[in-house]
Amino acid sequence: MAAFLALLLLLLSGGAAGDDVAALLEFKKGIADRDRDPVLGSWSPPATTEAGNGGGGCPASWRGVVCDGGAVVSVALDGLGLSGELKLVTLAGMRALQNLSLAGNAFSGRLPPGIGSLSSLRHLDLSGNRFYGPIPGRLADLAGLVHLNLSHNNFTSGFPTDGIRQLQNLRRIDVRNNSFWGNAGDLLAQLRNAEHIDLSDNLFSGSVDLELDSLTSIGNTVKYLNLSHNKLDGGFFRNDTVGAFKNLAVLDLSNNGLGGTVPRLDAWFSLEIFRVAGNGLFGMMPEALLQNSMRLVEVDLSRNGFSGSVPIVNSTTLKVMNLSSNVLSGSLPGTMGKCTSVDLSGNLFSGELAILRSWDGIVEVIDLSSNKMEGSYPNDASQFQNLVSLKLRNNSLSGSLPSVLGTYQKLSVLDLSQNTLEGSVLPTFFMSPTLTVLNLSGNRFTGTIPFQSTHSTESILLSSQPALKIVDLSSNSLSGPLPPDISNLQKLEFLILMMNDLSGEIPSEISKLQALEYLDLSHNHLTGRIPDMPQNGLKLFNVSYNNLEGTVPKSVEKFPLSCFRPGNDLLVFPDGLPAGNDDYTGVAQSRGSHGHKTGVQVALIVGCIGAILLVIFIALALYVIRSQELCGRNGFRSQITIRDLKGRISRPNLFKSPKDNVIPSKTSFSNDHLLTAAARSMSAQKELLAEAAVEYGYTDPKEAAESTSSGVTDTSAAVQGQESSRSGLPTSPHFADPRFHEEPVAFEVYSPDRLVGELIFLDSTLVFTAEDLSRAPAEVLGRSSHGTTYKAVLQSGHVLTVKWLRVGLVKHKKEFTKEIKRIGTISHPNIVSWRAFYWGPKEQERLIISDYVNGDSLALYLYESTPRRYSRLSVSQRLRIAIDLARCLQFLHHEKGLPHGNLKPTNIFLTGPDLSPKLVDYGLHRFMTPSGTAEQILNLGALGYRAPELANTAKPAPSFKGDVYAFGVIVMEMLTRKSAGDIISGQSGAVDLTDWVQMCNREGRGTDCFDRDITGLEESPRIMDELLAISLRCILPVNERPNMKTVCDDLCSITV
Repeated sequence: MAAFLALLLLLLSGGAAGDDVAALLEFKKGIADRDRDPVLGSWSPPATTEAGNGGGGCPASWRGVVCDGGAVVSVALDGLGLSGELKLVTLAGMRALQNLSLAGNAFSGRLPPGIGSLSSLRHLDLSGNRFYGPIPGRLADLAGLVHLNLSHNNFTSGFPTDGIRQLQNLRRIDVRNNSFWGNAGDLLAQLRNAEHIDLSDNLFSGSVDLELDSLTSIGNTVKYLNLSHNKLDGGFFRNDTVGAFKNLAVLDLSNNGLGGTVPRLDAWFSLEIFRVAGNGLFGMMPEALLQNSMRLVEVDLSRNGFSGSVPIVNSTTLKVMNLSSNVLSGSLPGTMGKCTSVDLSGNLFSGELAILRSWDGIVEVIDLSSNKMEGSYPNDASQFQNLVSLKLRNNSLSGSLPSVLGTYQKLSVLDLSQNTLEGSVLPTFFMSPTLTVLNLSGNRFTGTIPFQSTHSTESILLSSQPALKIVDLSSNSLSGPLPPDISNLQKLEFLILMMNDLSGEIPSEISKLQALEYLDLSHNHLTGRIPDMPQNGLKLFNVSYNNLEGTVPKSVEKFPLSCFRPGNDLLVFPDGLPAGNDDYTGVAQSRGSHGHKTGVQVALIVGCIGAILLVIFIALALYVIRSQELCGRNGFRSQITIRDLKGRISRPNLFKSPKDNVIPSKTSFSNDHLLTAAARSMSAQKELLAEAAVEYGYTDPKEAAESTSSGVTDTSAAVQGQESSRSGLPTSPHFADPRFHEEPVAFEVYSPDRLVGELIFLDSTLVFTAEDLSRAPAEVLGRSSHGTTYKAVLQSGHVLTVKWLRVGLVKHKKEFTKEIKRIGTISHPNIVSWRAFYWGPKEQERLIISDYVNGDSLALYLYESTPRRYSRLSVSQRLRIAIDLARCLQFLHHEKGLPHGNLKPTNIFLTGPDLSPKLVDYGLHRFMTPSGTAEQILNLGALGYRAPELANTAKPAPSFKGDVYAFGVIVMEMLTRKSAGDIISGQSGAVDLTDWVQMCNREGRGTDCFDRDITGLEESPRIMDELLAISLRCILPVNERPNMKTVCDDLCSITV
């Protein structure tokens, strides 16, 4: 009998092994190049049932296969670089399989329902592949499953919560970096015994503010909980639920939409890592996080709204502290405990930097950028011998560089840019074997650049070559020649020396820098020839605004003309001007030995023409004066005359009109384009008209007299005077009224001191001089509380927008320059970037220069009446515009820590055939005086875009939540096609647009608010309902209002 049972068991095991072999061979068919792959070369059918050496014919000799008791119990093909479309259903019959691990390959395919048949499976790891599709509900049949890892794939489905409670043995679940969705709170409540939960980088929504009963089971077991990069909203864990987590060691809720305050966390005794970056949390930071009462190793509260001061850090376990991009203020903590990384950038910390001398020398990373720190770096802070990175940019530091900075033997990154440091640059920086990044731009350093020769310094060994890769010394006052010893920096990739006073020749040794990718020597006084630049990796080369001469080497001819000119008039291009610059007429090209003679001839010709033009100009001037007198008698005035502007670059006024009686279309109303206002109150009419005047140069008749007295006369106001009884919204600034002809005004400057001001570029891809700008034909686009805006066309054909800031609007030069350089670095597809700014010697000479926007404002698309010049925006177009705007504002808020501050439809331009939105006038409050900021917010209030909390503040300032409110109002305008300043008559209790929409929503008739032109479309009801819900959340009280990240995620979840 015993022999019979043994024989039966052998037969059964042999049968099971045979089934496993067949299943694996079928599985192998889905692997690409399976026959030639050396990994799977061993996967071939055994000759006999015993050939597998695993007993019972089990293929134990196959790569990655483990047998036990005659059956396959493990298949592990991790990290073998395999690919193919797998049919996992072929493994469904392997009932003894306990481990299936295919991690780190390039497999694709679906997870079949048959996976639930693997009843013995304990470990399933498909991470790091390309599997896709939904997760089958039968996953819950794997009752013995302990480890589930589906991370870094392309799964897209709601994660099945039904039945997950049955996985009582599941200890580790990792599904990060997929596209799963569902309620995270519901899933957490089902994972009763899990210790490691990672749901990050998905689309989970819901709240972590759960009831205590839902967390009792998981709270006893979970040690690692990562829900970062999802769409969570609501508040943080409540006080009564914090204590439910007994063993929590890691909590990561970063980059969600959580709001509210953070309660006391003293009960989390085991917590080591706490990350809540990129949310909307606010209030005081819990002090316990930095104290010895907790065992924290890392704290990341960055990109939130925490306020108040930071207490002294006395934790002996805390190593990494990131509190950047909040609104923390006060002085820096006197001690940092045992922290090795401290990031307090993007806050409002103030006081002397000398406090650093009391910090422990264990610190490796210090980032205090973009604060209000003052004073100089303490020269006695010699304890930082472990310091690897020191960033203090964009503060108010002064004094000279202390020698102690050259003694930090591990220092790799040093950024002191955008301060007011002075004196000379330390030579030790260029000899350091560890320093890779040196940024001292935007300061007041003087003297020569102290490149040192290795031969002149015995202490430097050949084995310790300088490690510098990035050197930025731009926007200083460095002088002298560029020394040949620059060739010692063999690892140099970026060299930026623009806007200094360097002189002499460019050393030929610069061609030996084989790793060089970016070289900018523009805006200096360099002479001589351009050396050959044979580096294959050179991507940017700029030597414009110098005095170079000779033939341009072929190695740099590939770069555009703007990299050589303006300046360098004696340069010779052997193959003609670089391609794409044929319209460049600002300089005459020199050729060979006749270059000097040609220049003289051109000068004589220009002089003669100038004399003739002067005679013609005098005659025209007499005619203009006569015309002015005639126009004055008829009640008309000129558009802009020589003496009409207060602001100018030099003593004579800047703008001059060739014909003083020209009425440009940019500043004209057309009777054909007045918006009917049957439902608009008189105050709303006035505000809307004023807004149009602000943005486009159209003026209310009552403002004509004011503009005359201030030195700017608007002819359109006089023309409009006869029709002042009608209210209207102007047409596009790019639409020319056929009744008026248009001629440009010109920037003209004659005084000898015309270039004494500073023209500072924020983008090196376009350069020009103040004189180029002064000669550019220009049109008045509009006037606002910020000043006057012009369209200028350079000789190169590039079109710019010049915002001429009014007197008294901006702060002092130091603050103005610092803030405008910070904002000038912002680049985003939906933002009109700033190109440059000009600071003149007189108070009225403050200009901001940006690219011209070839498009029309959102206001014109929403409010323009008949005749219709703008097609109605479809539902999908309105949704896409809202999404693009939300993404752009999220970028400003969470990436740059900057509120827009002046958000309204007239500051949103729709460009291109797809009507892509672009934001303008962002961040102006950063360099405005308090009175200017208050006036801007007051204007927003008059137009209906000011958040209620700003109305009752003594010193109102733009805020992130204020932008969210304004965005919500704009979404309402897109839904209703009514202006925020409208008074909706006939509805009791309604005052303005927001009140009316809220009232309709409360009464269950939200659809009554929608634009009638699109309410009948098939796509509209669901999308517009969801947009309405989002807009209503945006105008909630400030403590309940979501942040822009949450709003953006909500909008992106709407499907068309």
